[in-house]
Amino acid sequence: MCETVFQGGGRPGRGGPGTGERLYYRTAPAGGGRTNHNGRAHSTVTTHPSPASMPDVSVVIPVCNEEENVLPLAREIHAALAGKYSFEQIFVDDGSTDKTGEMVLAARAQGMSEIRLLQHVVRSGQSAAVATGVRHARGRWIATLDGDGQNDPADFPWLLDALMQSASPRLKLVMGNRTTRRDTWLRRVSSRVANGVRAWILKDGTPDTGCGIKVFDRDVFMHMPRFRNMHRFMPALFQREGYEVISLPVNHRERMRGTSKYGLNNRLWVGIVDLWGMSWLIRRASPRVAIREER
Repeated sequence: MCETVFQGGGRPGRGGPGTGERLYYRTAPAGGGRTNHNGRAHSTVTTHPSPASMPDVSVVIPVCNEEENVLPLAREIHAALAGKYSFEQIFVDDGSTDKTGEMVLAARAQGMSEIRLLQHVVRSGQSAAVATGVRHARGRWIATLDGDGQNDPADFPWLLDALMQSASPRLKLVMGNRTTRRDTWLRRVSSRVANGVRAWILKDGTPDTGCGIKVFDRDVFMHMPRFRNMHRFMPALFQREGYEVISLPVNHRERMRGTSKYGLNNRLWVGIVDLWGMSWLIRRASPRVAIREER
């Protein structure tokens, strides 16, 4: 069954709370909900799981035209986390034109019942897809990775243990650091330049802020501002809120299936332009205020 959920009152497809983003849920058949002439439900019902059904970890995977990668990636995630944590896999299909959504459902039918599928009606970008997945996640801890198979799900336990077992209550984000890149020369060069400029401007102390694999606290993320390409600035955003960020080495693999969606124009130049907006946002941060209630 497809169920369409309308959120907010703004224009559709922009992502983030209150922006009118529209999602397709593909879920098990359920009653209720009116449909229009296209058979799309207008239901705005949101299911709030009981505490007993809440997993420890919600894995959010943004995907766009990754039909060849979905099934093997889902299997790897399942193998990495099964028996270690209770978890769910949330695939957010960002307006794919291939069979990505069908392959997600096929993966769930192969015994991975923890898989959920959310679909953007229009392509909205990776940051919007991540925000959508986090917003609808049931777990306290969020784990994300790219949908192209280059991040290794076997690194998740290493990152999650560092976050969940930390002695510091201020540690809320653990970033992956791809010490050995398995990318084309263009992606390596553009990332190196962008990371260098970013480190100079933001001084976030993170060697690989563009790494797709990371784990963080959902509640902190939900209080952050939303904007296009925010996923590239997660360390600076967490630090802006007063939290600690660490980076740990992770594996990086060559893309075995499909084609990259990134090039010089939508990776290097866009990232550098976004830096100036991020720098302004940090300078405009409101001071944290301690509150005491008298009883």
